[in-house]
Amino acid sequence: MPITLDDKLVVAISSRALFDFAEENRVFDPKDPQPYMQLQLERRTVPAKPGVAYPLVHKLLKFNTPQAQRVEVVLLSRNDPVSALRIFHSAKEAALPLERGVFTQGRDPFRYLEPLGADLFLSANHDDVREALALGYPAARVLTESVAASATYPDELRIAFDGDAVLFSDEAERVYQAQGLAAFQAHETSKAALPLSGGPFKPLLAALSKLRRQEDVTGMRIRTALVTARSAPAHERAINTLMEWKLSVDEAMFLGGLEKGPFLRQFEPDFFFDDQNVHVDSAARHVPAGHVGAGPLAAGVDTSAAAVRKAAAKVRNTR
Repeated sequence: MPITLDDKLVVAISSRALFDFAEENRVFDPKDPQPYMQLQLERRTVPAKPGVAYPLVHKLLKFNTPQAQRVEVVLLSRNDPVSALRIFHSAKEAALPLERGVFTQGRDPFRYLEPLGADLFLSANHDDVREALALGYPAARVLTESVAASATYPDELRIAFDGDAVLFSDEAERVYQAQGLAAFQAHETSKAALPLSGGPFKPLLAALSKLRRQEDVTGMRIRTALVTARSAPAHERAINTLMEWKLSVDEAMFLGGLEKGPFLRQFEPDFFFDDQNVHVDSAARHVPAGHVGAGPLAAGVDTSAAAVRKAAAKVRNTR
C-alpha cells in the first residue's frame, strides 16, 4: 500500500518558524538570493538555534511512539535545496525526527499544503499565510520576535486560541467593526443559542481533540484555552458553539477588551493564535504568538466555512 499521512496530524512549517535564521535573513535579497544561499552553504554543518515554533514542534513529536506515528511535521520552505542540508542537519542535532520537506527556492510553497493534507501551516511569510488561509488551511504568521515558550510544562502541549475569526467565523467580528460594541452585544445575545460557523482553526482544535485520546499511551498531555475579548453576555454563544461542535477547551478567558498578554503569560502556552495585530503584539511580549491574517481586519478574507470549501475546491479543480 502507498504511504499516506491521512491518519496523522500534519504540521507544515517554514524553516524560519522552526529555527532562528535572523542573522542569515539580514543578508537575504529576493532579487539576488546568492549571498544568502552561500552563507547557508558555508554554515551547513552549524546547527541553527531553535526558533519560536520549535517548542511546539518538539512537544507535538513527543506524541509519536515506536508503535504509532500520530504527528508528522514537514518542512515547507522557500529556501533552496542546498539550504535544506543545514535545515535537516539542525533538526538532527536537535533530535527532531523530521524526514520530509519541500524546498521551492523562492516560489510559492503553500500549494503543497493540499497533497500534504496539512492541519496547520506556520510561516514567517505574511503572503504565504494569507494564501494558505484563503485555501482553507489553518495558518499563522509566526512572530519571530516572540518570547520563547516556557519550560514549565515539559510533558504538556499548551495551545491558546482567540475566538472570532480564529476558532469561530468572523460573523460577529464584522458586526462589531461595522456597528460597535453595543450592536455586537445585542447581536450575540439574540443569537446565543445559534452556533457560530467554524473559523480557520476549528479543524486544528478538532485534530487536537483526536490526538488527546492518545494521552495515556504517550504520557503527553494537551491543554487548550480560549482567550477572547468577548465578555458576558456574549460569552454564551461561544460556549454553546463549542458544545454544538462537541469540542471543548480546558480554560476560557472572557476578557472584555483587557490586554491579553498578561493572561497568556500565566497560561504559558507553547503557542497563541489571534487575528488582530494588537493582541498578537501584546502576546508576543510574553509567549510565542502567531497572526491569523483572516477576518474583517485582514483585507476582506472570508473565513466562513462555505467560502473556505469553495476556495479549496477551486484550487483542486485547477490542478
